[in-house]
Amino acid sequence: MGRTISQQAFDDTVRENIEDLGMDPTEALQDAVETLTLQGVDLSGIVTCAPGETNPVIQCLDKLKQFKIDDFRIKVEFELEEQLDRLTELCRVEGSGNAAIATRNGALELVCLICSQLPSGCAGQLSALNAMALLLHDLQCTEIFRRSNGPKVVVRILNDGSDNVAVLSSGFAVVAAAATGNEVLKELFMDLKIDELMVKVLKEEKIETISSLYDAIRVLLTADDNRVVASQVFGYARRFAKTGIAKALVRSLRDGIRSTSLVSASIALKAVAVNDEICRSVAESGGIDAILCCIDDSGEQRNQIVAQTLCSLLNKLAGSDANKNTIVANGGMDKLITLATRFSDDPFVLQEVMSIICTLSLRAPDNATRAIEAGAGDLAIRVMNEFPEVPQLQKHSCLMIRNLVVRNPENRTLLLGNGIEKIIRTAKRNHPSCRTAATDALRDLGLDNYNA
Repeated sequence: MGRTISQQAFDDTVRENIEDLGMDPTEALQDAVETLTLQGVDLSGIVTCAPGETNPVIQCLDKLKQFKIDDFRIKVEFELEEQLDRLTELCRVEGSGNAAIATRNGALELVCLICSQLPSGCAGQLSALNAMALLLHDLQCTEIFRRSNGPKVVVRILNDGSDNVAVLSSGFAVVAAAATGNEVLKELFMDLKIDELMVKVLKEEKIETISSLYDAIRVLLTADDNRVVASQVFGYARRFAKTGIAKALVRSLRDGIRSTSLVSASIALKAVAVNDEICRSVAESGGIDAILCCIDDSGEQRNQIVAQTLCSLLNKLAGSDANKNTIVANGGMDKLITLATRFSDDPFVLQEVMSIICTLSLRAPDNATRAIEAGAGDLAIRVMNEFPEVPQLQKHSCLMIRNLVVRNPENRTLLLGNGIEKIIRTAKRNHPSCRTAATDALRDLGLDNYNA
């Protein structure tokens, strides 16, 4: 982290350039910025205006501080909403540093206070939530949010506005931004039973898709706070599962590839599926069928992001032995090979396909036989030949080959007859990250000199 400077010290530097060195205000400001930057000083959040000029963010905050919510009138509501929207607009300007300036000058505390005082259903709440989401841009900001009673304020607004799509969308965006990288805030939101609220919203058939809701679920179930040794997110996922979220998320997938939230919902479902019981509940809710259908459609429409995301989710669910059989019985092997054919030029999708087939074949000789019948062996040979410089793809191919042959001697003969040994040895020689996987594949192919 770079050195920091106070606003007062920065202003003093500019003033000294004017008074002691005779610079004009613009030159004095530019010199101060350049000199301090060269010295490694972090100027984020510092108002860099020449003397006599006023920063628009500071102007906006000054106006917001003047509002008296206890004397609430329609005119006041309009003016407040206007200033909050102005703050949001300023913070959205890319590269401006306005969000940092705002938070450094008390914007987050102020917006939290305004939210806590506004009456339910007030239009200003939506404007305040939109501004709040942009002000939560780092760990320091999320701690300010916590100290300002932000979680309780936001969850109250979400509960009161549970039938308002705009409020839900903005509110869950705040939850996602606040809980990112902050284990304490994840815990506070869970203590406020936000999981029950989220599932309630997901089950409301009349409420349209809200992407930020899925993002918030993902964030709450992601261990991303480097300050803690052991995260509680595994337990949170189990709590979510008890509320019936698996079934609710599967319903979101049934809208198929036309849904703008398909990727977000899939990532959220993957975050929830942390154990065998939850993975099986996804399948019991029709999740496997919905995913395979979306995978098929993604191949037809050449949608790489959807294909990669759905394959990653399917791979997670395939960790359950019961689900492996369901996937294969529902034509999963054929659909995966078809997808690989449609994305034959995309190593990222191909890697996901290899990884799923590897999982499906683990300790499952019948599935390994079905994979070879579907063309997995030919796919591995073609992919390893066509993408020799993609180490992760080579590694996943070796892992898949190992699972295809370790309990299926007939598959060894077939693959060795098609020249797989030479291809694996080339990958082992060229990519250090492949050596262990390649060695294991050569050993399970029955080769004596697998260590060579």
